[in-house]
Amino acid sequence: MIKIFGSILLLCLAQLCLAQNTFTAVIKDADTKEPLIGATVVLAGTSKGAKTDNNGVVTINGISNGRHAITCSFVGYQEKTDTISFPLTGDTLVIFLDHAGEEIEEIVISSTRSNRSIQDIPTRVEFIAGEELEEKGNMKPGDIRMMLNESTGIQTQQVSATSANSSIRIQGLDGRYTQILKDGFPLYAGFSGGLGLLQTPPLDLKQVEVIKGSASTLYGGGAIAGLVNLISKVPTEERELRFLVNGTSAGGLDINGFYGQRFDKVGLTVFASRNSNRPYDPSSTGFTAIPKFERYVINPKLFVYFSPKTKMNLGVNFITEDRTGGDILYIKGRGDSTHSYYEKNKSNRFSTQFSFDHQFSEGSSLTVKNSMNSFKRKISVPDYVFDGQQWSSYTEATYSHQRKNMDWVAGINVYTDNFREKQADTLPKRNYDQNTMGAFVQNTWKANSWLQLESGLRGDYVIDYGFVLLPRLSALFKISPKLSSRLGGGLGYKTPTIFTEETERIQYKSVLPISPDANKLERSYGVNFDLNYKTPLFDDKVSFSINQLFFYTRINDPLLLNSTPDNLYRLENVDGFIDTKGWETNIKLSYGDFKLFIGYTFTDARLNDNGIKRENPLTARHRLNNVLMYEVEEKWKLGLEAYYYSKQALSDGATGKPYWICGFMAERLWERFSLFVNFENFLDTRQTRFDSIYTGTVTQPVFRDIYAPLDGFVVNGGLKLRL
Repeated sequence: MIKIFGSILLLCLAQLCLAQNTFTAVIKDADTKEPLIGATVVLAGTSKGAKTDNNGVVTINGISNGRHAITCSFVGYQEKTDTISFPLTGDTLVIFLDHAGEEIEEIVISSTRSNRSIQDIPTRVEFIAGEELEEKGNMKPGDIRMMLNESTGIQTQQVSATSANSSIRIQGLDGRYTQILKDGFPLYAGFSGGLGLLQTPPLDLKQVEVIKGSASTLYGGGAIAGLVNLISKVPTEERELRFLVNGTSAGGLDINGFYGQRFDKVGLTVFASRNSNRPYDPSSTGFTAIPKFERYVINPKLFVYFSPKTKMNLGVNFITEDRTGGDILYIKGRGDSTHSYYEKNKSNRFSTQFSFDHQFSEGSSLTVKNSMNSFKRKISVPDYVFDGQQWSSYTEATYSHQRKNMDWVAGINVYTDNFREKQADTLPKRNYDQNTMGAFVQNTWKANSWLQLESGLRGDYVIDYGFVLLPRLSALFKISPKLSSRLGGGLGYKTPTIFTEETERIQYKSVLPISPDANKLERSYGVNFDLNYKTPLFDDKVSFSINQLFFYTRINDPLLLNSTPDNLYRLENVDGFIDTKGWETNIKLSYGDFKLFIGYTFTDARLNDNGIKRENPLTARHRLNNVLMYEVEEKWKLGLEAYYYSKQALSDGATGKPYWICGFMAERLWERFSLFVNFENFLDTRQTRFDSIYTGTVTQPVFRDIYAPLDGFVVNGGLKLRL
């Protein structure tokens, strides 16, 4: 019996030895074909690895049969991963590494507070940066509406037919459920959110980060649909001085300038702009598709570097704007008793941003932040004025402890939002004081090479509304070098105010005040799941990647505008819920100098109001995004776009028409300047061509939902200087 067991053991050992393979390859420069000495080659998921010798040759022993991922890396070159089947057949492999260009510069995400590379963040984050950000800026240099509206799952919703006030809708939810941040500061909430999109030129932005789905755990209430974080540029040792001048066929003029530079212990950035437009109406309605406006922005920021471990920055931002829409004859000074409708917006925004960072040791740091925001806005329409001022502040202290496989972030914050209205009618003032104290903790854990987890917990105490506990969990699965997946979900909430899309549409006229005795928090939960796959095709000539996202969000006790028997309006928490579900598909193909982006969004957003179900208005169920880019490095950029919107349910019970929007952009680049031209909406798609925008009379119009463009075909072009 012992001999039999011994024979079996020897056979098993022999089979095990036969199953061990040796990997031998030569690592070379893809351009010069010269061997790379000291390149690192690792068998993914194991500790097996080696460096190339003086001939660029590497050998790894003890590899079992089957398919294994081999990763090759070298300083200054792009990392490359190949999947190889063992046992090998044929000659020694030759692997070529490409030089690392600026286009693969590591993208560090700050919105999740972990400051990690985007490839290693369990929370799904989309970003717009670099050349893409500049290309979007060519199309609308005066604000960020175009930049966000052309992303899947995001819709910029125009609220006012004549003044073009807009909000961001993510995955079919109203704009008040999207939190907008500037460098992590919530500056565009409540009253100040109505014009936020229109008053943010993109020239001083380094990148834009978007998190879709519930994200209230990160920065507090308001991020039920998601958050948008606008990241500003910081000074570098190399001076950056840029100017942009843009004009449009609709009478628009944009003059923007940015300066940034670091001088040893001190750095400075300054952004300034003037944006204006003449009243413009391409239709026969007689109402402005683009209002008359003039806006000035100045944003200086000082950076102080006390030591390699301690730094501080302080910035101020001032915006003033006069905006008038309405009857175009009235605005041009030719009004009379019939042509007398107008909507005037005069606003002033002043905010400060302060941040102090100190690093105690490698991976351990303390950050203290504060912002103050004053926003004044006066809205005037015939026979009515809404005039108020919002004071808000945000203060936060955060401690971070980062290690190779584990990150901890913990902090406390205080958010205040106070609104005061100047009495203009007999209604009670819509004043309110909303103050929130919060604490949060977040952990990011690299469990192993294929699994990373990010968990968070926030507790907010909203004075007059009570305590809210917000857990959040996300996971990143690196299934293979080509395939990864993210799964996440969390809770959210929104504090009620009178400032919604519905009330903005009627200039807050006859809207009764919010009260904690009659209203309560809107609470939500949401989940999302995505798959990411990328691979080269046709002998590495074509790069292919696809991202498939599935999402679901539910908001309980949503705040809706209802009319009262005495012709007033009241915002009430209805007995029901809003839920939105669907998917987004993003495909990217690259071949030589060509890039093709294809995006599809399916959104099913519904409102359940006391058991009565209906579609959430102004949500396109089907949407297509198609962009074809041709780029010759440092010479030409050409882009062709086509966007499709399906039918949308409107708040008056009607259904909007489907439509396409197409555009073409070209830019010629030289070393210090470039010229660009953009043919936006060259099919001249306008709601006024196939549907009405108001009922009633020209003197007393009642405006309908705006679900399609009003300005139609507009050409813009200009000059960009880099000095």
